Amino acid sequence: MNSTKEQILTFLDSCEELKKCKFIMATTKIKDLLKCIVNSPELYRLFEAVTKNFDYPKAKMQCLVTANDGMFERNCVILPNTVGERLAFVFCLLVEFDKDSINFNDFLRRYYPEDGSYFASYQAFCNNIIKGLQDAVAQVFKNELSQKYNNEEKSADLSNPNKVRLLSALNLAISEEMRFITQSSIPEDDKEGGLKILSELFYAVKAENEELINALLCGYNYFLLYNKCVSDGVRMLIETVGEFEQTLNV
Repeated sequence: MNSTKEQILTFLDSCEELKKCKFIMATTKIKDLLKCIVNSPELYRLFEAVTKNFDYPKAKMQCLVTANDGMFERNCVILPNTVGERLAFVFCLLVEFDKDSINFNDFLRRYYPEDGSYFASYQAFCNNIIKGLQDAVAQVFKNELSQKYNNEEKSADLSNPNKVRLLSALNLAISEEMRFITQSSIPEDDKEGGLKILSELFYAVKAENEELINALLCGYNYFLLYNKCVSDGVRMLIETVGEFEQTLNV
C-alpha cells in the first residue's frame, strides 16, 4: 500500500490534471478524481469523516449565492470558511456533477459566466473550486507533505528576500497575463494554448528550472507574435523572469 504522502501527492496531481485538461474532458477528470479518493484509504477516511454530519442542502443555500442589485442578477460560489466544511462541500458538489444531478455546463454558465466562453468559465471554476479543494487537502496533510512536492521541484529559498519578492511578482505578472489572454479576441483554441504555456511557466519558475523557463518564454513570444496580441504587461513579465534567473546563478 502506498504511503500517506504518496496517496496525497497522487490526489494533488489528479487535481492538477483536472485544472489543465481541455474543457471537453472535465467531467471525465472529475470522475477520475473521485476514484482517486475512493482508492486512497487516507482520503477515503478523511472525506467519510467530514461528510458524516454535513448538511449539504443547507450548505448549498449558503455557498451558491445569488445577488440582485435591482437591475442585474449575479451568481457566485462562496466556499465555506472551515477546512472540514470546505472539503465536504466540494466533494458533494463533485459527486453531483458525476451523477449529473447538477449539469456541469449549466453550473459553469450560471456561476462562472466570465467572458461567455466555456473555456474561461472552466478556468475560473478550477481556480476557485479545485484549487480550494487542493489547498484544503494540503493543509490537512501538511506534515506529510513537508518535503518537496516532487524530485524536480525545488523549495524556494525563503532566506533570500529578493527571490521571495520576485516569486511574488512573477505570480502576479503571470496571473495578469492569463487574464489578458482570456479576455482577448483571439480564437478559443489559441487562448487555450497561450494559457497552457503560462501555466507551465508558473510551475517551471517554482521548480527553478531555468532551461524550461527559457523554452517556455520563447514559445510564448512566438505565440504573441503569431496572434498579434501583446499586453502592456508582457515586458514586465519578461524582465522579472530575467531578474529571477539571476538569483538562480548566485
